[in-house]
Amino acid sequence: MSQVLALKYRPSSFDKLIGQDAVTQTLSLALNQNRVSHAYLFSGLRGSGKTSTARIFSKALVCENGPTATPCEVCEHCKMANESRHIDIIEMDAASSRKIDDIRDLIEHTKYRPNSARYKIFIIDEVHMLTKEAFNALLKTLEEPPEFVKFILATTDPLKLPATILSRTQHFRFKQIANKDITHHLSHILNLENVNYESEALDMLSRAGNGSLRDTLTLLDQAIIFSKGYITPEAIASMLGLLDPKQLEMIFDTILKGDRTRLIEIIKELENYECEVVIDELIAYLKESFFNSDGRFSTLITERFFRILSESKNLLFLNADNGFVLTLLFFKMIEALHIKTIEEMVESLEDEKFRVPKVQEIVEAHKIDKEHVRPIIQEPSKTPEPIQEEIEKVQENIPEPVKNKGMELFAQLIVKLEDRSYDLATCFKNYIEFISYEEGTLTWSSSAQGEDKNSLKHGYPIIRQFVQEIFGIDTKIKMSQNEEKKKVDDSHANEDTSSMIESIEFNPNEGTNTESCISGHITADKKEAEAKEILNDPFVKKIQEMFEPKEIKIYPKV
Repeated sequence: MSQVLALKYRPSSFDKLIGQDAVTQTLSLALNQNRVSHAYLFSGLRGSGKTSTARIFSKALVCENGPTATPCEVCEHCKMANESRHIDIIEMDAASSRKIDDIRDLIEHTKYRPNSARYKIFIIDEVHMLTKEAFNALLKTLEEPPEFVKFILATTDPLKLPATILSRTQHFRFKQIANKDITHHLSHILNLENVNYESEALDMLSRAGNGSLRDTLTLLDQAIIFSKGYITPEAIASMLGLLDPKQLEMIFDTILKGDRTRLIEIIKELENYECEVVIDELIAYLKESFFNSDGRFSTLITERFFRILSESKNLLFLNADNGFVLTLLFFKMIEALHIKTIEEMVESLEDEKFRVPKVQEIVEAHKIDKEHVRPIIQEPSKTPEPIQEEIEKVQENIPEPVKNKGMELFAQLIVKLEDRSYDLATCFKNYIEFISYEEGTLTWSSSAQGEDKNSLKHGYPIIRQFVQEIFGIDTKIKMSQNEEKKKVDDSHANEDTSSMIESIEFNPNEGTNTESCISGHITADKKEAEAKEILNDPFVKKIQEMFEPKEIKIYPKV
């Protein structure tokens, strides 16, 4: 009668244990130097070798030549241990014998000397399943057992053990077995079993086992039957519901080409698979391709793809449609390929710096005399072709340009506003008229009323920010009264005071929001004490209503 592979090839000595070098080395040295503790705790992932190690260690203790790290395998004690029938090696499953009465029976057995061996060994598997009362009953015996008693506890969840138990044992942590070690072990077994295979198929089985050798050997048993004696990647993919490696390669090739039509077809094909399995397979393939350095995935692309794949797994917990998740996943990966090099970023910044606004459009919107507009003139070699064409169109309709740097900067200000808020930019173009830019002061006039005025008031922090970026951080904004005064109702005008006002100036550096807004000062042709009545002027009140300055100071005209 044939045995399953997990039992048939169960390790019987320390040198046959897979992937637990640190544990086997420590236990071997303890046996050879006769420094054996009274209690051990083995913890780790299922199928990592805990119970096998406990049995090997027990056999090493009872061997006639022992304690030794290399049992003779020929003495009666070794033979009985290998056949799991040694009377002094007692195995207990705490999952089924977990109550205090079971532990009392075990403690009773510790009072009697071993029948034939030098030690009586108790192996308690899944020890974390014991009840609280059972643990408490075991404490005293576990701390000070008779000299001929040894305890070996095994668990997959050491965090569930009381601290009092942990402190009374030597704790050995069994790590997850590396995929390469499992793959090598599988190939060794298949060679002994005379089964043909492809290495890529064993890699797929190893990944499916998730570091558990027992689970992987169970899958190998199934694969031998399913593949009819020849294990191929296609057979493993079909058996486990995984993606064929060639299919994974085709998916990434399609993504790199940006073929959206083909991707939609692939998504429909993948609806037959579990979405989480597809994502895991994509991550595994991406990792393998990155380590193989095949040149297709740079570090930045790999990082972006991995982030997208990981975030997509979170969508599955929201019960999102699998097909839609895959659609988002693949199309986001296509977008992630749009990476600018440093040179391209520098070139883009230079283009932004020398960007030419549509001067003709601004001239028409502001009804500015073309003679006072000087378009930006660049050297043809440094000007991008589309911008050069725009310049040429404007120059055809504009007379000989006059130098006016302020108008150029004001045009750039409008372009910036359009990029940020189209509505604000439209309002700004319709109601704000450029006057001048001299000695760090930007002067404009406003004809906005009602909602348009409120829109400009609430958008002023954005306007002020762009003014500082384009004109300079210390630029002052000055509201001219010339055009605004015409809009004040003559019946409410105060000619005596209005005639005294020369200018109203606001400093954009003061204040960070519309509530505190800005400070300003009024220059008048009278002394400060005599000019306070200017504050009652309708035009000044209109300025206060529009900008809500934090304070207004009156200065005599110099």
